[in-house]
Amino acid sequence: MTEAERIITTIERLGHQGDGVAKGPLFARRTLPGEVVSGIADGQNLTDIRVETPSDARIKASCRHYKSCGGCNLQHASDAFVENWKQEFVRHALTAQGLEAEFRPLYTSPERSRRRATFAARRTKKGAQVGFYTAGTDIITPIVDCQVMVPDLVEALPFVEQLAVLGSSRKTPLAVTVTSSIGGLDVSVKQGKPLDAKLRMELAQLFGSYPVARLTWDDDLVAMEQPPSQSFGVAQVTIPAGAFLQATKDGELALLKSVQEITQGAKRIMDLFAGCGTFSLPLAKHAEVHAIEGEPEMIAALDTGWRRAQGLHKVTATTRDLFRRPVLPEEFNPFGAEFDAVVIDPPRAGAEAQTAELARSNVPIIAYVSCNPVSFARDARILVDAGYRLNWIQVVDQFRWSAHAELVASFTL
Repeated sequence: MTEAERIITTIERLGHQGDGVAKGPLFARRTLPGEVVSGIADGQNLTDIRVETPSDARIKASCRHYKSCGGCNLQHASDAFVENWKQEFVRHALTAQGLEAEFRPLYTSPERSRRRATFAARRTKKGAQVGFYTAGTDIITPIVDCQVMVPDLVEALPFVEQLAVLGSSRKTPLAVTVTSSIGGLDVSVKQGKPLDAKLRMELAQLFGSYPVARLTWDDDLVAMEQPPSQSFGVAQVTIPAGAFLQATKDGELALLKSVQEITQGAKRIMDLFAGCGTFSLPLAKHAEVHAIEGEPEMIAALDTGWRRAQGLHKVTATTRDLFRRPVLPEEFNPFGAEFDAVVIDPPRAGAEAQTAELARSNVPIIAYVSCNPVSFARDARILVDAGYRLNWIQVVDQFRWSAHAELVASFTL
């Protein structure tokens, strides 16, 4: 490579993945708007990047692994810049649908608060490599510390390394999801060798030497010292291995606080895409709740958590695929017993079909929780066109230093 091959360009904006975008478009990782950078054009990507003129928002990344790890991609930007960018990303998504709303101050989860992580773990000649993939590659960056995860996830790395030594092949790394829970670490392994009698015995012996609550191997339970529970309000729920869980506890509470404010005073609430009861169970302190979720194991966990809790109103739970069988308008008013409010928390694709049916109902209050501003804005347009008012939006940044943003929106009919 010669200096003549390098091009100089100015970063105009950040794309939705957090990469800088220059004219072309050219995508430049870990750059910021207004920066003059040089690099080698490789298709639409700029590589071997040098920042010639840095942005005032650029800071020194706090993590020793930042240059090679693909886990974070905005640690080079100030907190104020990231907060403003995420708010504006949501605002632009709304503007594209011709919508506007009041925005409340963004809430960001603190450092070292992520309670779940999926590690890549590969067996090597000398032992094993454990860490995260470098962005866009299959190269594992070994991790010895992390600014994002709660400390007990970092302390689990030796256990994950031993899992790789016992159960990974040289060709396919393990995907090891580790979750911090009340009972201890909940470890779920995917892409491992077949769980034969020999491997099961070796894993059971390893399990006994670390403070792990539960170990599953490709959905088969290997061992459980005690149920790895999560608290949802006063209820404790043992979530199925690998089931959805909000990334941070404090981020979950920030979302819940907004949902509770929106639904305050409601006596009967329907919770769509209820998961294991993140919102259903805390809301049951003041209202009857009907929870609907597509995964039967999650509904079973929610129901068990409610039955074991004290002081909650009635919670009913139903398994239903809301994409294929959305709740119809008349079901929001069964036998004249109307639901006062609906909480809806769909996956990233949103819930277009369910939102269309909800828009035809007479439910007076809707709390919409979303992890994708674009699909949320599409669904919000459906509700507004049907006569709902979009009152305000609370953006919650659980995935610190990433391009992801979550939100809660208040709708009233």
